[in-house]
Amino acid sequence: RGKLERVYYDSKTVGVKRWMQVYTPVGYSKDRKYPVLYLLHGIGGNENEEWTKGRAHVVLDNLIADKKIEPMVVVFPNGNATTNTAAGGRGGGRGAGFGGWGLPFQNDLIEDIIPFIETNYSVKTDRENRALAGLSMGGGQSLNIGLGHLDVFAWVGGFSSAPNTNPPEQLVPDPDKATRQLKLLYVSCGNKDGLISRSQGVHAYLKEKNVPHIYHVDEHAHDFQHWRKAVFHFSQLIFKPTPK
Repeated sequence: RGKLERVYYDSKTVGVKRWMQVYTPVGYSKDRKYPVLYLLHGIGGNENEEWTKGRAHVVLDNLIADKKIEPMVVVFPNGNATTNTAAGGRGGGRGAGFGGWGLPFQNDLIEDIIPFIETNYSVKTDRENRALAGLSMGGGQSLNIGLGHLDVFAWVGGFSSAPNTNPPEQLVPDPDKATRQLKLLYVSCGNKDGLISRSQGVHAYLKEKNVPHIYHVDEHAHDFQHWRKAVFHFSQLIFKPTPK
């Protein structure tokens, strides 16, 4: 099994010390460099309550043991940049739009979390070795931030993305650029999910604009049956020369 630990970092963006969870794969060694997956939770959870209680790290352990995915570092930040500080209080943040889930978290991720991980862990630091994905609110964040920062992330996934997801034409204003720079864009949702219209809209736009992507719909609702499967599939496609 890999190691899951709580890590504290100074968020200059929010102005407080915050914490996140970091997964390092079994056999993690400073003698090699690892790619990094940033995995974002939904509005009902935080970096401790949702993905890790949903056993995402166990899915990764099993895939690594079966040699189906490359060993990777996985970061579970708190997607609301106004809560869950180290002191248990609230930070300020800057920017607007869905409160701390909007620009404050985007800035925290880009300006504080990623530099902290790349300073304190033995990881690769180029865009082709950074992936961003999430569920529900975190799915919307992943599409918004990942597609808005193609210079930072090459692999982007939105699972059951919530209403915070930007309109498709805002997500991908330059289809040719997205096509050139993205290694993988993965959109998934369950057919019993009341939020599926968001994913359908993104898929329809991407198809119309001929932007390569994977659109996966299964029989589940807005639940961890879908999200665990999404991590299972997405993690097997990232950090490879050519996604299947």
